[in-house]
Amino acid sequence: MKKTGLLLCLIYSISVSFSQAPATWTSADMYQGLQKLNVLGSVLYLAAHPDDENTRLIAWLSKDRLYRTGYLSMTRGDGGQNLIGDEQGVELGLIRTQELLSARRIDGGEQFFTRAFDFGFSKNPQETFTKWDKEKILSDVVWVIRKFQPDVIVTRFPTTGEGGHGHHTASAILANEAFTAAADPNRFPEQLKYVKPWQVKRVLWNSFNFGNPNAATGDLKIDLGGYNPLLGKSYGEIAAASRSNHKSQGFGAASSRGEAFDYFRTTSGPPASKDLMDDVIANWDRVPGSRNIQKQVDKLITSFDFLHPEKSVKGLVVLYKALQDMPDSYWVVQKRKETKILIEQCSGFFLDVITTEPFAVQSDSIRFNFSFNNRLGVAATLRKISIDNFDSSFSARLDRNVNFNFSKTLYVSPSKPITQPYWLANKMAPGYYNVSNPQQIGQADVDPGYVVNIIVNIEGEDISFEKPVKYRVTDPVKGEMYEPLVVLPAYTVEIPKEVNILRPNENWSQEFSYVAQKNLSNVKIYRQNDLLINDEAPLARNNRRSFYNLFDVTSKKTGISAADTFSFTYYEQPEKVTAKNLHTIRYDHIPFINYFTDAVNKYVILDVATYNKKIGYIVGAGDKVPEALEQMGYDVTLLTDKELSRNNLQQFDAIIVGVRAYNTNSWMSRYYDKLMKYVNEGGNFIVQYNTPNRNLPPIGPFKFDIVNRRVTDENAEVTILKPDHPVLNFPNKITQEDFKGWIQERSIYHAGNWDKSNFEPILSIHDPGENGDEGSLIIAPYGKGFFTYTGLVFFRELPAGVPGAYRLMANIIALNKKKAF
Repeated sequence: MKKTGLLLCLIYSISVSFSQAPATWTSADMYQGLQKLNVLGSVLYLAAHPDDENTRLIAWLSKDRLYRTGYLSMTRGDGGQNLIGDEQGVELGLIRTQELLSARRIDGGEQFFTRAFDFGFSKNPQETFTKWDKEKILSDVVWVIRKFQPDVIVTRFPTTGEGGHGHHTASAILANEAFTAAADPNRFPEQLKYVKPWQVKRVLWNSFNFGNPNAATGDLKIDLGGYNPLLGKSYGEIAAASRSNHKSQGFGAASSRGEAFDYFRTTSGPPASKDLMDDVIANWDRVPGSRNIQKQVDKLITSFDFLHPEKSVKGLVVLYKALQDMPDSYWVVQKRKETKILIEQCSGFFLDVITTEPFAVQSDSIRFNFSFNNRLGVAATLRKISIDNFDSSFSARLDRNVNFNFSKTLYVSPSKPITQPYWLANKMAPGYYNVSNPQQIGQADVDPGYVVNIIVNIEGEDISFEKPVKYRVTDPVKGEMYEPLVVLPAYTVEIPKEVNILRPNENWSQEFSYVAQKNLSNVKIYRQNDLLINDEAPLARNNRRSFYNLFDVTSKKTGISAADTFSFTYYEQPEKVTAKNLHTIRYDHIPFINYFTDAVNKYVILDVATYNKKIGYIVGAGDKVPEALEQMGYDVTLLTDKELSRNNLQQFDAIIVGVRAYNTNSWMSRYYDKLMKYVNEGGNFIVQYNTPNRNLPPIGPFKFDIVNRRVTDENAEVTILKPDHPVLNFPNKITQEDFKGWIQERSIYHAGNWDKSNFEPILSIHDPGENGDEGSLIIAPYGKGFFTYTGLVFFRELPAGVPGAYRLMANIIALNKKKAF
């Protein structure tokens, strides 16, 4: 797991990263935290996606200027590509959410999101707003502004389109409109039950010119390349470590040192001429009656002992009491939180509540292990602990560096909410997530399953600390790991595939498993409204019971035919509960991800003919095309460096290259001659999209380029250029019907500048208002075989069960007509 760095960002909500051990600070962290107590300024950075943010600026704002710094990303990056696995859509958004949170733990920012869904590349903001529901997402931006109360907003992109992506431009438009709307009590008045209108001082564009800083006349110029001796790093080094957390996007970054100028152009509000915070009061002068507070903080800073930070605890407690006595206001509440964290860290407290099991199961029980240590020996007494239905008072003195440990087993109520990302709790709209609780909008992470409230009397003052309960495990290689504690339903149903492909007039059966998480009685499993299983026998813990779902498929219609839903009842839960399917995602650089979907089994009746049998699939950045091919009946062998070097390629009727394989596998260039020999001798070599790169090796037998052209409208018009070409006629007749029902987009990274004497373009596709582009599918015969390059997004369409994509892929595979089956 990634180690905790210098946690100078005082993020105090309980939705902290579960993959981290309890936070511990160095004395340098504590000293800078004390300095931050006298800084009452805030900046909100705003852009469209994870990885759009300027991590050097965020690091400089939070760790040099000591401002409360946030990043509001419009989306969770659901529509991007994935270089580390085959997750797409919602699952990719979950990964990129955690990557952003990991980045913020390094650069010191806080993380926020709107409800907007990243539906893929958009060419202009007008298209973006037709899917996002502009007013809804604007309300989210206003909500975050009113809650975070930034003095200044900085956008990554301009409103005028130079950012390229429609989402980019839309994010800047929303930021500037929210500048006015957030201050207007007549805009989104329903929010005023929880927040108040807030006037941001100005909005600035973190300006650039096609990737290079733009020092146009009138722009504010700031050097962000400084070195922080307390941290032992430059802001460029911190930024690189932060940005390198975007591993799913391949954004590992090199550290930089020395001068690094950024430029800023005011787009709303009074211009800034000397500093981002021109005319903003960023100290205690902005809070009436706080003169004594600033003096207390000054005294704590000057008297801080780096070898004995516990000496500051008494003064911090006095400061905390003084802040408690002041009327609530934004900055008073914020500084109370910061002071409380400093008390905990300067005291050397270790407050830890863990389980040794990853799951808490509804209607079961779970054991919590409490561990407290007063490592520096301040005057402290444990007063109270409360967690769900457990509430216990104590009068336990916490002696210096002596562990105080105990355990408690608690019942998990059947009504205990399962651990589900809140934005996935409801069925989403095409362009945004539906969130029931408006106060959760903007929140970055899932709520922890359990939160413990711990009250400790420190230097005569009762102070409460909230800690999420975590699952702790010791891995023999990675060592101690902290992961999320997940609340599970008593039963889950495992759905074997996202979509099942069936043939017309075919009898078909499928095995399902339901998992009993606990010994329960009177268990009944239902499919739709028909009783499928009535099992009244006790079920052993984690017992798996299998049942078969039988179908008699007689329809010849291609398309989604049916979907089965499952529900269950048991003794403690007599009313029907929709069964859930548990999904898990595991990567070392982020916490374990768990989420649920309703246990729905989808199947598609697919009228497709196939020709050729054995497929070699060269794995690229990760996709689910091989699984789809297997469902079509092909025998798929995954090919890596080793397999390509050892295997006789002529055994394969077709070899398909996975998405971005040439971008991610440096060894691909070694097999160019071998692959071209395979084609020349009768093979069929099919290359899915790669991204343009100056170091891209030769791919095909004839010249062509890969260019950044795409068709983002999934319903875009398709013109068939070569209606008599075999790829459109054998073994399936491809018509306009086959381009209906596609999802997200048509194609990306087209071919360009191809050898017209050898390649044939098959289709012309274009987004509305644009000229047709013929580079989405080009085919060339070579010797006895065929070479194909395609930017058509089979990696999205096949897992989604789009019939036409299956039929067209079957035809591409059949081009060399080696074998029938």
